[in-house]
Amino acid sequence: MEHNQFKDITLLVTHYNRSQSLQRLLKSFAGQQIVFGDIVVSDDGSQPEHVAQLKSIEKEYGFRLITAVKNAGLGNNINKGQDAVKTRYTLYVQEDFDPLPGYATHLKDALDIMEERTDIDLVRFYAYFRYPYLKPFRKGYSEMTFKIWYPGHRKFHCYSDHPHLRRTTFFEKFGRYREGIKGDRTEFLMALSFLKNKGRAMFYENFKSLFDQLNSADEPSTMKRSDFRQSDNLFIGVARAVYRNVKHTAELLAFKPHK
Repeated sequence: MEHNQFKDITLLVTHYNRSQSLQRLLKSFAGQQIVFGDIVVSDDGSQPEHVAQLKSIEKEYGFRLITAVKNAGLGNNINKGQDAVKTRYTLYVQEDFDPLPGYATHLKDALDIMEERTDIDLVRFYAYFRYPYLKPFRKGYSEMTFKIWYPGHRKFHCYSDHPHLRRTTFFEKFGRYREGIKGDRTEFLMALSFLKNKGRAMFYENFKSLFDQLNSADEPSTMKRSDFRQSDNLFIGVARAVYRNVKHTAELLAFKPHK
């Protein structure tokens, strides 16, 4: 189907020890007849059985596998994967996500927006929470707005590692991902760089309708978080929100972009 041909987009998938999840993701795109200009799978030193599985399906799904000698963390894995992308746009998706039916239409809408609005650096398709400051644009997308004096800590999360479409020149404006640190910290430092460098993004308001995040018992999430960060206790939640707002504000003011 011509509507589902995206020759200017490379699907970039980061992978670590979840080859079944990756296969499910690629099968979902194929099932929707979504065809990319290229597919890059960046592996972060997975166990041999997972690497063997990747190599066994490499030709079937037509992806380029970028391997690593050892596990070097999320930052390194995204960096080397992005370095391999040759098309104008990159659709970044971690291996535990699946596109929901009808995604091709929304991807085309996002691409049209980025072609029209050269000031937009990325378009987000998924989130754990609604971004608090949005200016409606079209087709369910809204522009994310940020001012450091806006209330709340969630305003800092314009950028996210969740599925998004971005320009392949992303590193030229925002720098590379920090390496040798925990994945959550890598993501947040890129969020700070995005804000510091005046990044602009669109957000799909029905943010749970385009992708599912699936973690099975056989291939659980590899990201671990502390009980304090995960707690639903009301008092802990308020304290955490106040602490984050103060801390994030100070970090952003002191942040120096990393090239």
